[in-house]
Amino acid sequence: MNGEHKITSGHRARTALVYLRQSTLVQVREHTESTMRQYALADTAVKLGWAPQDVEVIDRDLGLSGTSAGHRQGFRDLMSRVCLGEVGAVLGLEVSRLARSNADLARLAEMARLTGTLLIDSDGVYDLSDFNDWLVLGLKSTMSQAELHIMAGRLQAAKLAAAERGELRAPLPVGLVYDDDGDVIIDPDAEVRAAVADVFACFAAAGSAYGVVAAFAGRKFPQRAYGGAWAGQLRWGPLTHHRVLQVLKNPAYAGAYVHGRHVTRKTVDAAGNVRTVTAEVPRAQWKVLIKDHHPGYVSWEEYLAVEARLSANHTASGARPVREGSALCQGIIYCGSCGGPMVANYQGGDRASYECHSRRDGKKAPGCRGIATAALDDAVARVLLDALTPEQVALALAAADEVTGQHQRASRAAELAVERARYEADRAERAFSQVEPENRLVARTLEARWESRLAALAEAEQALESARAALPPLPGRDALAAIAADLPALWHAPTTTPRDRKRLLRTLIADVTLLPEPDRAKARIGIRWHAGTADQLIIGRPRPSGIPAATPSPAAELIRRLGPTAGNDDLVAILSQHGYRTGAGRPFDVKAVQWVRRVYGIPVPPAVAAGEISVADAARQLGCSPGVVYYWIETGQLKARRGAGNRLCIAWTPATEDERQARIAASGHLNPAARRTRPRKTPRWPAEQPRMTAPLGII
Repeated sequence: MNGEHKITSGHRARTALVYLRQSTLVQVREHTESTMRQYALADTAVKLGWAPQDVEVIDRDLGLSGTSAGHRQGFRDLMSRVCLGEVGAVLGLEVSRLARSNADLARLAEMARLTGTLLIDSDGVYDLSDFNDWLVLGLKSTMSQAELHIMAGRLQAAKLAAAERGELRAPLPVGLVYDDDGDVIIDPDAEVRAAVADVFACFAAAGSAYGVVAAFAGRKFPQRAYGGAWAGQLRWGPLTHHRVLQVLKNPAYAGAYVHGRHVTRKTVDAAGNVRTVTAEVPRAQWKVLIKDHHPGYVSWEEYLAVEARLSANHTASGARPVREGSALCQGIIYCGSCGGPMVANYQGGDRASYECHSRRDGKKAPGCRGIATAALDDAVARVLLDALTPEQVALALAAADEVTGQHQRASRAAELAVERARYEADRAERAFSQVEPENRLVARTLEARWESRLAALAEAEQALESARAALPPLPGRDALAAIAADLPALWHAPTTTPRDRKRLLRTLIADVTLLPEPDRAKARIGIRWHAGTADQLIIGRPRPSGIPAATPSPAAELIRRLGPTAGNDDLVAILSQHGYRTGAGRPFDVKAVQWVRRVYGIPVPPAVAAGEISVADAARQLGCSPGVVYYWIETGQLKARRGAGNRLCIAWTPATEDERQARIAASGHLNPAARRTRPRKTPRWPAEQPRMTAPLGII
C-alpha cells in the first residue's frame, strides 16, 4: 500500500478504527460484497502492523446516509475518540464514505492533523500534517460532494420532467388508487368512498375541521398504509383533527395533479444539530399543477372554497370565525372611536357586554364606550330580519335538503359497514364449508374465524339500528316551507342555536360599529352590509342593573306626607289600598318604604311612647353597654316591645332603674370593685404541704 512508511510505532501503539457505512438498508441487504470488503479492512490493519486486539470495527452507521453526522452515532463516537488522541489510524474503503459532507470530513481531517491520526483507504495512507496529503484529501472530498450534487440534479430533473407530464407516480391519499394501466381512479370500495365524501359534506355543514371530527364521533375513517409490513393495506381508525386537515387541503381530491407542494429545508436547533423539516409551499410556487387530471370528490372551485373557509377560521391571520357564546356580533363588532375590535365580556348567566379591546391595552380613546350585548344584538337582529326578502326561502329549503342528505349519509355509512361485515362472514362460512371434516386442526381454526365474523356482523347491525334511532325525524317539505316563510319565528325558535344565528347574520352583514354618540343615554350603531351599503340606527341604552327604577311620583308624595307620623307597616297598608307599586312594578313592602325614606330623607316617627325608653337610652342611664341591655331583653329580665321602625321600646320606671343598678353593682363582671370585696376561696393545697410537681420529662 502506498505510504506505509508513514506509519510509525506511535501510531501502532494506539487503536486502529475501521469505519463501515452504506447509505441505505437496501444496499446493506443487496450489495453484500461492499459490506464484506469493508469488514476485511480489519485484516488490512493487522497486515499494516496493528495487533488484532488493537483493531476495532464501528458498524453502527450501516444503512445511514453520510450527508450529515447528526444522525450517525458511530461517526460521532469516532470523532470523540480521535479528539481524545486514542486513535492511531482510521480505515475506510473510501475516504468519501467517512462523510459525504465537506464540513464533517474537514472537521475530521483537522482533528486528525492535531492528534497525529492517519486516514487510510484503498488508495494509500494520508498524514494530514503533510500539506500534499491534506490537499489530495481535500480534492477527493470536494469531488465526492460534486458527484452527489450532479447525480441529485439529474434525478430531480428526470422527476420534474415526468411530473410535468403527470406521469410521476406518488403515494395517493385514501380514496384514490391506481388501476392496472397506472391511471388514478376513485377507490372502488364503496365504504371508503362514502367516508371520504362525508368529510367534505360534513365540512360544508359544520364549517370547521373540529366540526367534522364531532360529526364522525364513534365512526372510523380509512387510512392507506405505505411502507413497512402494512404497505398497501387499508386500515381503519378514529378521525383526528390533523387527519381532517390533510384531507381537506389535499388537491388530489379535487382531481388535480400536483408536484412540489412541499419542500424540505435544513435548520440548526439550539444544540447545534442540523435537522430537516418539511414545509408547505404556497400554491403560486407549486412546480406542477394539472387540473382535471383524474376523477375527484370535489371540483377545483369547491377546493378553493374549502381553502378560503379554512383560512377564515384561522384567527392568527386576523379572521373572526363564528365562536361559542351567545353574543351575536362577537368577532365582527368594532369601536367607532379608536377603530379597534370589541370583545364580548360575559359576567355570568345571560349577562354580557361588548367592551373596547383598547381598554385592556391601555390605549382607550375618550370616546370608547361599551354596551350590553342584549340591547345591541336585538337591534341588529331586527334590522337583519327586516332586510330578509321572500327570496331567502329558497336558501332555507336548500339548507333543509342538506340536513336530509346528512341523515342519509350517516345511515349509508352504517349500511356499508354491515355490508362489509356480511361479506366477511359469508367468506368465512365458505372457507369453513370447503374444509374436510376429518381435518379438525384446520376446521377448528376456520370455525373460530367464522364465529368472530358473525359476532362482528351482529355488532355492525346493532350499530346501524342505533344510528337510525339516533337520527331525529325530519319534518316534511311543506312544513319546512311554512317554517322558512316565517323567518322571524325561525330566528327566535328555541331550537335555533346562537352559532346558527351568527352564521345567518354574517351571510348578509360584514361588520358592526359602535359609533360615538354625545347622548350617553343612547347608542349609535353602524351596520355595513356585504353588498357595500351601510345603515345607521340609534337605540336607547339599557339602565344599569345596579340602579333601581324611580318610585312613581304619587307613591313618593304619599310617603313624604305621611312618613313623619306613620310607621312603615302602616305605610305599606296605605300604599296597597291605593294600588301603588314600586318603579320595578312590584308591590310595596317594608324594605321598599325604607328605601324611599332614605332617598328622600323622610324621618321615622318616634318609636318610644310615654313610660318607655330605647335600648341606647337605657344603656346611657345605667352606664353599661347596649349589649348588656340586649342580653337582659333576650333572657326576659327586661320587658320590651317592637315599635315603629322595628325598634325595641323598654317599659321604664324608677323601680326598674334601681333594680338594674343593684344588679350591676353586685355583678363581678360588670363591676370590678365587686370582685375585690368577695372572700377568697380555701386553697386547694395546704400551706404546710407545698404542691408537688412532676420531674422533668414525665409530663
